[in-house]
Amino acid sequence: MILSYTFFQNALIVSVLIGILLPMIGVFLVLRRYSMIGDTLAHASLAGVAGGLLFDVNPILGAFVFTAFAGALIEFLRGFFKKYSEIILNIILAIGVGVAITIISSGKLHANANSFLFGSILTVTNEDVLTVLCLSIAAAVTLFFLYDQLIYTVFDEDAARLAKVKVRLINYAFSILVAAAISVSIRVVGMMVIGSMIALPVATAMQVAKSFKGTVLWSIIFSLIDIVSGLFLSYFFNVAPGGFTALLSALILLVIIGIKVISRRITAGRLEMQE
Repeated sequence: MILSYTFFQNALIVSVLIGILLPMIGVFLVLRRYSMIGDTLAHASLAGVAGGLLFDVNPILGAFVFTAFAGALIEFLRGFFKKYSEIILNIILAIGVGVAITIISSGKLHANANSFLFGSILTVTNEDVLTVLCLSIAAAVTLFFLYDQLIYTVFDEDAARLAKVKVRLINYAFSILVAAAISVSIRVVGMMVIGSMIALPVATAMQVAKSFKGTVLWSIIFSLIDIVSGLFLSYFFNVAPGGFTALLSALILLVIIGIKVISRRITAGRLEMQE
């Protein structure tokens, strides 16, 4: 039985944690039209992984530290490129990828970083589970206490400032939340597809939900379906879980959209018949 293997138990625990955490963060990113920030920070996290492997530090913690720094740097640079925010992402991407390639190509790493690119259920250790659990709890608690302020800043930053919400501080805190979500996901999902796992469950939820809380709830449901199903199926098909999960997530989105289109046409046909 596959669940009898310790490595798969660890991977399943981590998958459930990130299946809950990623869409909670993703909803705010998508509504703020910042979904590409998640992808940028995911690529930048490889530098933290490489640094962790270089200095014999847990690579997940290394990814968190560097990604949190990159997220804070994005917020800092927003003040200098207010009308050209896409340039900021290119700057962060250049720094992150540049640092990662420099360290990896130096030949001084004590382990292979490839598993963090595509995800691997075979490399999830007990230490990783504990690290992911701690970061997930910290992120969830922070999100709980900042929920109302984040709602304000998502829909109207100017109104939030008038309501005396510390928008700048909230944005910095949210950057750290994104960093935590990304760093806990790279071991199983892989750096290459974290951006899609942040955005796609939210995009699917937006097709069926009718409220903000409904979008959050459906995002979590779809995310758990995507990640847990992708984990099991990728094991049986002997493929990287990250890429397979991303394909599964995209397929579910397309199916939901297809059902929605068919439903609308059926409804429209019935209305025409009644007329």
